[in-house]
Amino acid sequence: MPNFFYMLDEAPATAAAAEGAAGQWWTMPLMLVIFVGAMYFFMIRPQKKQEKQIADMRNSLMIGDEITTNGGIIGRVVHIKDDIVTIETGADRIKIKVRKWAIATVDKKIDAKPNLPKGGYKVTGVKKAEEKPELK
Repeated sequence: MPNFFYMLDEAPATAAAAEGAAGQWWTMPLMLVIFVGAMYFFMIRPQKKQEKQIADMRNSLMIGDEITTNGGIIGRVVHIKDDIVTIETGADRIKIKVRKWAIATVDKKIDAKPNLPKGGYKVTGVKKAEEKPELK
């Protein structure tokens, strides 16, 4: 003979569990949205930001900048035309043409405008001519 009270005790628990599982159908899509959002903020967004910084660095190259290529060649920029950069390496001044995408870093940046005070150049180290005493 089955325990009647045991069966009565189990019936509400299984019905509540079934209703609870069906009542939370929105949790799976919510978790998916949270996962995609986390992927964007932790992986995609920083990568896009880094790509933009590298593109800005390559587009702001100037003649005289010292660079390192992806292949490890170190040189000084002597000519820029569209997507091709000519660099000069070594004491023999060998010239190599590379694409802009092959430039890894700018080691020494040449300033386009020197930092000047608002009034222009300031002359230093020059003494004023001494006044000669008047002869009587």
